[in-house]
Amino acid sequence: MSRRRASELPAGEEKARAVRSMFDTIAGRYDLVNRVMTFGLDVGWRRRAVRSLALPRGALVLDLACGTGDFCVELARAGHRAIGFDFAWGMLANARTEAPLAQADALRLPVADASADGVTCGFALRNVTSLDALLAEIARVVRPGGRIALLETATPRSGIARAGHSVYVNRVVPMIGGMLSDRAAYQYLPRSSAYLPAPADLRAMLERSGFTHLVRYTLLLGSAQLITGSRA
Repeated sequence: MSRRRASELPAGEEKARAVRSMFDTIAGRYDLVNRVMTFGLDVGWRRRAVRSLALPRGALVLDLACGTGDFCVELARAGHRAIGFDFAWGMLANARTEAPLAQADALRLPVADASADGVTCGFALRNVTSLDALLAEIARVVRPGGRIALLETATPRSGIARAGHSVYVNRVVPMIGGMLSDRAAYQYLPRSSAYLPAPADLRAMLERSGFTHLVRYTLLLGSAQLITGSRA
């Protein structure tokens, strides 16, 4: 997506208000729409992300923008101690996890420095008001040697896959969202990928924030990505 179209999207506090309101609105059917849109593959992606942390059982892992707690469920299944944070109360109210949850801005976590063994975050990098601030906050709360696993959307590199992806996210996703939830929200979400930097730029941002051993995996023909790394 072009820089021009990215500039047309909300920014700063306007973006924060819009994103919070949107997720409050779609919280009740968020999990259902996710399963339908990804053909259920998002469940496996989260499990892969949890495995990629390679942390011992009992590790404390913070899930940022936890939504209804899908990542927390997978973390608990792997034997980790999960705590979820989300700034949309509607999401927390619809949570389906026994992990402790807190309403909080991921840019200002109520967590001590170097107190977590790991951090997960699913499809939310594009929703914060400052990606640099988010990465700095993750670096603050993860102990040296701790791990991160970040799931996010992506754009396929192949011309054919890219064309098919464009049709699906820009036409089919809003249609599914309109049938099952809120069409306006699912028109915005595909457009919000414009907030994401290119893979090389995102890697550079993570390195500047203090993360090493970074690995990027592409999922579903490049339409999603999993980024793992360690806190230096």
